[in-house]
Amino acid sequence: MIKEIELVLLPENANDQSAIREAAVKALNLPAARILHVKLIKRSIDARGKTVVYRLKVNAYIDESPSPEVFTTRYQNVSDKKPVLIVGAGPAGLFAAVRCIELGLKPVIVERGKDVKQRRRDLALINREGVINPDSNYCHGEGGAGTYSDGKLYTRSNKRGDIQYVLKALVAHGASEDILIDARPHIGTNKLPGIITSIRESILNAGGEVNFDCRVTDLIVTNSKIAGVICGDKAFSAESVILATGHSARDIYYLLRKHNIRVEAKPFALGVRIEHPQVIIDKAQYHCDVRGEYLPPSNYSLVDQVDERGVFSFCMCPGGIIAPCSTEQNEIVVNGWSPSKRNNPFANSGTVVQINLDDVPGDPGDPFRLLEFQAAVEKSAYDAGGGNLVAPAQRMIDFVNNRLSTDLPVNSYIPGVKSADLGSVLPPFIHKRLQKALPAFGKKMKGYYTNEAILVGVESRTSSPVRIPRDKDTLQHTEISGLFPCGEGAGYAGGIVSAAIDGMNCADAVFRSNN
Repeated sequence: MIKEIELVLLPENANDQSAIREAAVKALNLPAARILHVKLIKRSIDARGKTVVYRLKVNAYIDESPSPEVFTTRYQNVSDKKPVLIVGAGPAGLFAAVRCIELGLKPVIVERGKDVKQRRRDLALINREGVINPDSNYCHGEGGAGTYSDGKLYTRSNKRGDIQYVLKALVAHGASEDILIDARPHIGTNKLPGIITSIRESILNAGGEVNFDCRVTDLIVTNSKIAGVICGDKAFSAESVILATGHSARDIYYLLRKHNIRVEAKPFALGVRIEHPQVIIDKAQYHCDVRGEYLPPSNYSLVDQVDERGVFSFCMCPGGIIAPCSTEQNEIVVNGWSPSKRNNPFANSGTVVQINLDDVPGDPGDPFRLLEFQAAVEKSAYDAGGGNLVAPAQRMIDFVNNRLSTDLPVNSYIPGVKSADLGSVLPPFIHKRLQKALPAFGKKMKGYYTNEAILVGVESRTSSPVRIPRDKDTLQHTEISGLFPCGEGAGYAGGIVSAAIDGMNCADAVFRSNN
């Protein structure tokens, strides 16, 4: 018999198998000999009380032993099967490819950027010299934006598909089994590239294809049906194309419009990335002066309604680093990431304001007006920083009080920061709401509202400001047969796991359309 129970343990006991077993025996009030195994299935930190504890959900195996769980990377060979063209090798594209293989279809991936190993060199150039390769950077390349932006796997996308399938596939390709049990699973930028490489190898070993340095320059469309894509001087033909290009492939949106393929403006969010010393966040969240050795660096999630608009923290990185995520030379875009140990001295989070369609003036029928608004803010941030990817920044209380910071705290942004009035960078409706929200956040979390915190501009790639419409049943474009808009870039996902699920859903839709 298997019985699910919940346990509460102190941090020093939460990873001790003997302590977990002892607690389970006590909770069940059974002889210890009858409990043959205790399997941890969910783990979370509860810091609501004065004493921080771990809450564990476990399966106790009473009078029986568990069957070993096997995580496999063995897939059927599809080298001679019907091809499915997948544009983009981010989580949506990679998981679409794996799912195609399971369905007996041959995935052919075309990726504008480089593989993860070669891509790392371009990231070093960005950080060291401020030089951006528009096809290989923090947003473009194998693994997509998430590969070098933390590998956070937390999602609320339960209704979209099988989250556990995605997590188990990542474990099969090298991720720690901890991601299956942690309430906020996280791989880490130092670990994720190896996992992405392993997924690519599984695709190739099964007879799929992966083509790098292969940016789509045109589409092959005949009689409202997709027939393939063109990458430079090479054409790729297929009856089904999964378009999984990510939220920063702006050229794809314009390419679609060139072919009179419908795209639409979509709401998104924009703001700044805020960094505190990690000790401030730990002290606030754990109610202590010094974080104990058995507790991880703490995270937070903050939200407020300001003038009928949501202001919220986004992509919080404990023990993290602020990264330059621009995809063009004359723009500033920042994001955050953490290594697997989350052992850097700073905590950062995007803090953004929701932008609705009517916030941006212009022709209501123009699908690019929010995209162009986004680009204009990024250009303004670049100008305020003075070039070479130096980012405009301001201390938190100075920002709220419209005061230029006379100096800036030590921070993690490698290209460097410059003291600037972020009110001249951000649109007024965003600037004013952030000014109201930050003191309110300080009331919700003690110590948050402080001039030891730095605001770095701008956090603008929270999601795509463009949606590629698709039929809710077939997942094909509403006007183009065989074209399957997919993932974050199409406006149907937000993060690694939800993008992976959408990729699998699109692969399933391709299979249905062929049968």
